[in-house]
Order: sequence, then C-alpha cells, then structure tokens
Amino acid sequence: KRDQLSIFGDDYETPDGTNVRDYVHVLDLADAHILALGYLEAGHDSNAFNLGSSTGFSNMEIVEAARTVTGKAIPVKMAPRRAGDPSTLIAASDKARAVLGWTPQYDNMEAIIETAWNWHLNHPNGYTDRD
Repeated sequence: KRDQLSIFGDDYETPDGTNVRDYVHVLDLADAHILALGYLEAGHDSNAFNLGSSTGFSNMEIVEAARTVTGKAIPVKMAPRRAGDPSTLIAASDKARAVLGWTPQYDNMEAIIETAWNWHLNHPNGYTDRD
C-alpha cells in the first residue's frame, strides 16, 4: 500500500548490511500459547518464555522473499540507521522448547509471507471484510 519501503541502515555487520530479526508465524505463536495454558492447567506456576523461531532473516532477505511470493517489485529505499537499533535480534526460545515442548512449524520465510499474503488477498480491507 506504500510507494516504497524504507530500510533503516545498510551498513550493519551482517551478511548484507541490513538488520537481522527473528520472525515467528502467528500460528506458531498460537500453538505456544495453547501449550502455555496446558502448562498452567497442569498446576505449574506462572512463567515467562521467549517465543521466536531462533532463525534470523535480514531486512533484504525479507524483501526478496516477499518479492518472490507476491510477484511484486516492492521498491526499497535505504534510509539512515535509527538510533539504538541493533544489528541482530534473535530470540532464544530454548526454554519454551524444553519446558512446553514447543516447536515452531514455520521456519521458512517464504512460507510465512505466503500465508500472510494469501490472507491479505482474501481480506483486502482487513477485518472489515468479515461475514
């Protein structure tokens, strides 16, 4: 819906110079929450868990995957770094995996984007399209 995307920094110490982030599919998040409810129902005390795929993807990898999935050009403009923005943020979800038995099912960026893209194609106005 935008004319172009801005990527804030292309001079980070990452393979392509853009930030690396951990992306987790919404269905994987839902699965983790269901497991957490079962954990509490079993009588365990409240706990905190990091949830993430533990796999990092750079901003440019995301753009390239989105271009592949959508078949769209997706124009990108390199913008200056944002203050305090680290080069890499990847979740350590070992505790959720060990304690809850959680395993993300979506670790392929194109598959994650494809499910989001299909939803947007079927709901161009978002949740206002509800029946």
